[in-house]
Amino acid sequence: MSHLRVLSPGLHTTVQDLGRFGYQEQGVPVAGMLDPVALRLANALLGNPSGEAGLEVYAFGPGLAVESESVRLAACGPVRLTLTRDRETTSLAAGRSHLLRRGDVLAVGAVAGAMVAVLAVEGGFDLPSVMGSLSTYTRSAIGPLGGKPLSEGMLLPLRRASAAARAERALAAAFDHGAGPVRVMPGPQADCFTDKAMTDFLSAEYVVDQAADRMGLRLIGPKLTHRGEAGIASEGLVSGCIQVPGDGQPILLLADHQTVGGYAKIATVISADLARVGRAAPGTILRFTAVTQAQAEAALHESERSVRAAVDGMIDPGGGLDLVALYSANLVSGIVSAEAS
Repeated sequence: MSHLRVLSPGLHTTVQDLGRFGYQEQGVPVAGMLDPVALRLANALLGNPSGEAGLEVYAFGPGLAVESESVRLAACGPVRLTLTRDRETTSLAAGRSHLLRRGDVLAVGAVAGAMVAVLAVEGGFDLPSVMGSLSTYTRSAIGPLGGKPLSEGMLLPLRRASAAARAERALAAAFDHGAGPVRVMPGPQADCFTDKAMTDFLSAEYVVDQAADRMGLRLIGPKLTHRGEAGIASEGLVSGCIQVPGDGQPILLLADHQTVGGYAKIATVISADLARVGRAAPGTILRFTAVTQAQAEAALHESERSVRAAVDGMIDPGGGLDLVALYSANLVSGIVSAEAS
């Protein structure tokens, strides 16, 4: 059997794809990668379908031993990778594919300047889907590996026993998730807030609190005042919606958000900016700006063009000889006698 052995699990490393859709009415969250763009790019580097499941590295990642003839993998996001081969340690770059061989050990380090990164493997993991998805929702233990994050000693089965014989691929540049204010559209209960609350929300800075996880980001900033009660009749929620409970401090909901909620929602982050807020680490400063539906749709089209341009612009990074492959080959038949010539 070909697999990766988990030597150390990382902080909260989970198997995720682009999400589990169609079950929210039954109380099952979508889950999926907090940074779906990174997953799509990592899969493109490996020749996988864009939605193939990978590992979400949360804050810092796992140590993995290759127990397969070979495996090709790629990480996307600001994460450090270290390869140990034959007792020699080297650094590997994110944003490109790498060929590893049996006995290699990969250490996925800290994510710098963001909260998450993605690690994918060529061919994907050989895991059974749950409700049509390989996304992991740990609060209800839904998903592959028993719906749990990685733990020491786990085996991650690979669909491919060995990597394809081909050149490596790299992104020409780190993907730009954008800067400036996060774009939002008014929420369905925007009229439940005072005029000052809306003005403050769209002009002030909010800091991502330490109480942030895959479910959502608690934001610290000016208190947002309701016209009446903070509570409403529970209704459906979507990723990116911003609830404001009674303390006036907004909560930006992410991939693992509950399916219904009973707090007024002041705004919703547009789809084009979801990957950006999904990467936000505690201490990140966010500002918000309102856009129209037409502007939100245009931004989504532009985001898709940027992803396609990054994929179309992939390059061959070179990298020299693979000595492990060279030494394992039969070179005897290539020897020429100098005397015979």
